Amino acid sequence: MKRSLLVAAFALLACTVSQAKLTVGFAQTGSESVWRAANSESIKSEAEKQGIDLRFVDAQSNVDNQMKALRSFIADQVDAIVLAPLVVSGWEAVLQDAKAAGIPVIIMDRKIVADPSLYATFIGSDFFKEGQMAAEWILAHADQKRKIVELQGEPGSSAANERQRAFASTMATHTSDGFRIVARKVANFRRDQGRQAMAELLTTHGSDIEIVFAHNDDMALGAIEAIEAVGRSPGRDIMVVSIDAIKTAVEAVASGKLNCTVECNPLFGPKVIEAVVRLTSGGTVMKETFNKDIVIDASNAAQLLPSRQY
Repeated sequence: MKRSLLVAAFALLACTVSQAKLTVGFAQTGSESVWRAANSESIKSEAEKQGIDLRFVDAQSNVDNQMKALRSFIADQVDAIVLAPLVVSGWEAVLQDAKAAGIPVIIMDRKIVADPSLYATFIGSDFFKEGQMAAEWILAHADQKRKIVELQGEPGSSAANERQRAFASTMATHTSDGFRIVARKVANFRRDQGRQAMAELLTTHGSDIEIVFAHNDDMALGAIEAIEAVGRSPGRDIMVVSIDAIKTAVEAVASGKLNCTVECNPLFGPKVIEAVVRLTSGGTVMKETFNKDIVIDASNAAQLLPSRQY
């Protein structure tokens, strides 16, 4: 009888352990764009499917808020941490604390500069390649247009840094063809700031502006509104190229107002949560995983539009 009770007790304990919920802390950058909202929803949805207790913190584009969130996660002894870093550097101390606490950290979306041993894996997009793809599309389709203005994302973020670096280095090889970046303005990945920045650029540079390169679609859509407000035609008078391929941007491509958008898929949920499960169960993951992105322009926008999830 005692033996039967003991066996039953062990069986109950094993069942309880196997059904114990994982707790994961997720420090998101903020809610600055449609892309970011889709990214957050993808993680939340997949965590719910897998029965994971996701502690979500919207840092509201404030690095201090992200730091506080990470330290709170460590103090609460969560099973894993997901970080979408606002800036490239400054993370080593808190990552060392997470490592000392035995908590695996997944860096998502944007890269950081830190000792790679301090985090388990990076899951994201190749921002440099995206900036390069945007520049190459312009070079192939600009016709006689040559003068460019650039709307930049959040300063210090790897997305803004890498897209700017790739675009500048690619265009620099074609200065002899007359391509020139006449001005750059920060608009922080936000549509309203993209509209304002573009209005200011149009006031300052007027008809000199022939091409707009925006680090994301939200800024590009804001720029389109500013261009229309001064009576010029986006997509024709001024070429507009951006990155992300959110649904409203693909619609703008299909309608001819946006010439091209380079995809940056935000739906990391399945990959991130799979990594969480593997890491917390003693498994291994690749050190880096990149989403494959494509170029969307007038040749394929209408065909791809019905399948856009964000």
